[in-house]
Amino acid sequence: MEIVSFVCSPEEAKDWNAIKRITAKQTGKSYEYMRWKKRSIDARSRQIKINATLECSNTPLPDRIRTFTFHKVQHSPEVHIVGAGPAGLFAALQALLLGIKPVIFERGKDVKARRRDLALIAREQQINEDSNYCFGEGGAGTYSDGKLYTRSKKRGEVELVLELLVYFGADEDILVEAHPHIGTNKLPKIIENIRNFIIEQGGEIHFESKLTGVTKTGNVISQLEINHQQKIPTNQVILATGHSARDIFYLLHESGIKILAKPFALGVRVEHTQVMIDQMQYHGRLNDDYIPPASYSLVEQVDGKGVYSFCMCPGGIIAPCATSNGEVVTNGWSPSKRNNPYSNSGIVVSIDPTDFDNPADPLVCLKFQQEVERTCYEATGDNQKVPAQRLKDFVDGKLSADFPRSSYTPGIVSVRLDEILPPMVSKRLQKAFKAFDKKMPGFLTNDAVVHAPESRTSSPILIPRNRETFKHVEIENLYPCAEGAGYAGGIVSAAIDGMKCVEAMVEKHHNG
Repeated sequence: MEIVSFVCSPEEAKDWNAIKRITAKQTGKSYEYMRWKKRSIDARSRQIKINATLECSNTPLPDRIRTFTFHKVQHSPEVHIVGAGPAGLFAALQALLLGIKPVIFERGKDVKARRRDLALIAREQQINEDSNYCFGEGGAGTYSDGKLYTRSKKRGEVELVLELLVYFGADEDILVEAHPHIGTNKLPKIIENIRNFIIEQGGEIHFESKLTGVTKTGNVISQLEINHQQKIPTNQVILATGHSARDIFYLLHESGIKILAKPFALGVRVEHTQVMIDQMQYHGRLNDDYIPPASYSLVEQVDGKGVYSFCMCPGGIIAPCATSNGEVVTNGWSPSKRNNPYSNSGIVVSIDPTDFDNPADPLVCLKFQQEVERTCYEATGDNQKVPAQRLKDFVDGKLSADFPRSSYTPGIVSVRLDEILPPMVSKRLQKAFKAFDKKMPGFLTNDAVVHAPESRTSSPILIPRNRETFKHVEIENLYPCAEGAGYAGGIVSAAIDGMKCVEAMVEKHHNG
């Protein structure tokens, strides 16, 4: 097999005969078997290009994904996994690969039942505090986009997770694209396939089973309390509860289990039309059959802090992602085709414990996050509508008289965001938007709408663990995992962390 790389036009990248001609011209050979290895778009100049890498051979190409050997584990030693997001589910898959029985406790509902609770948020503006955009089977990523981009430099680990997703039903294109994306419309079925497989292999998944207490015996957790009733003896616990499980942070703190305040980011979610972003990024060309809806990535240092785009969703929708009544939270998602007329992104400001008078308080960043979400809730009249402002009006400190549109279905209310967001956030955002307009002329426009707040970028809590063993610094059998523990961000990195926690647990047991 030979690897052949070249640059071509978007039109050529969609024409397999053109790809064959380019490959033959570059190598001086013709190949019977060819397939994409990697593909990315380069739109830095007016002449948009595709960076192409292909696998070529005159013998049949090997399978794209490796062979996985999963064990039947009905009678194997157990590991208790709290949370059925990507970290918890992939920890369970790793347990099956290593011959261990995963027993998952998930506070929320399965993906199908969860969808009904999401509909209630838009229709009745009521939050089920255990089944929403953040909680339930598949975690936050299931119904808020399914982006698979990760900054992890360990390509082998990334490829393992992507291959497992393909194994359970994802399109093989996720192995090819530079910024792979499954889409909210497709990811639930893959999650359901993973769940059914775990059960078929002898694992267990218990829905509507919330961790409400832990019993410590010395420096180990000896018992889990589920739903304030069921007592579960335990030997090993992987805690994969996600960045929004505030009750877990308070539970650990009150149980005397060490947690720390951690830097995170908070800001707003900005929505342009997709046509506007395409024109800015593609030098006037609109996305068509040959190029995808355009995205952007922006960052600026403002008054000593980073302000940057987060979770950019081309062709997307802004979703209501609060986890409790009495607060509002925005996030964004896109379907697999990214074909909605809107484009949205979080624009957030870095927040650090040292920004506050009591940085040693492990809950200081969490309390700040909660306060902002409650203030935004109260600013709209006590419902799931969010405070909003036209983008240029926000920068100019002017109340917006009306709005061009919003994809946020519960609705928006005109508010001076600089009057309700903390000055450390609002003033930096105003300066950053001016700087972004210099990088992307036309970005700062009153045709764009700012929605507040974008506050669940990552966990404001760190659950400290040993670098080598992955176990908690004080509790011998507790493995804090992924986003909720402060060690990963996004589906792929969370999945990697879940798998590595199980590996570390097995290695510790084997060596011990």
